[in-house]
Amino acid sequence: MEYRGTGDTGPTIKYRRPWHAAGKRPGMNKVLSGSVAGLVATAPMTAAMVMLHRQLPPHQRHPLPPREVTVRTAASVGAHEAVDTEEKRESATWVSHFGYGAVTGALYGLVANRFPGPPVARGILWGLTVWAGSYLGWLPLTGMRRSAIRQPPQREALMIASHVVFGGATGVVHDRLSR
Repeated sequence: MEYRGTGDTGPTIKYRRPWHAAGKRPGMNKVLSGSVAGLVATAPMTAAMVMLHRQLPPHQRHPLPPREVTVRTAASVGAHEAVDTEEKRESATWVSHFGYGAVTGALYGLVANRFPGPPVARGILWGLTVWAGSYLGWLPLTGMRRSAIRQPPQREALMIASHVVFGGATGVVHDRLSR
């Protein structure tokens, strides 16, 4: 129901048809659906990272980038106590990793329709964009991590593959939520 001012005979009330009667379904807000999609997509991404990490040569099985970045970020802002025990480092890593997935998913929600192809392809393209922007861009620029081109190829292949998983899942989940 919507109030439409007053007429000669008093207030005029206009009734809107419910969305189901109009043949439409309300989609989630673009940013919200992207954020939820990114949060959800971080789970299979993380599973891929863990699985692929186990396949690395033993000398390359040091902590993965989400943990490295979390610990360095905490140190850079003077929050050493946030990561001063193994339990805190693990918790902070999970929160920051899934939080970053939600934030990049929110950005995807804003630009998803600008990418060509079906949702999974658009998502994969987005996942690779996130990887490049992070591992070739802001992480090296801020000193949080060496550039991807200076990392062992197997470790970067792991990160690229996991971002393909993240992107594909983000694209599919976002598409479902946006319908």
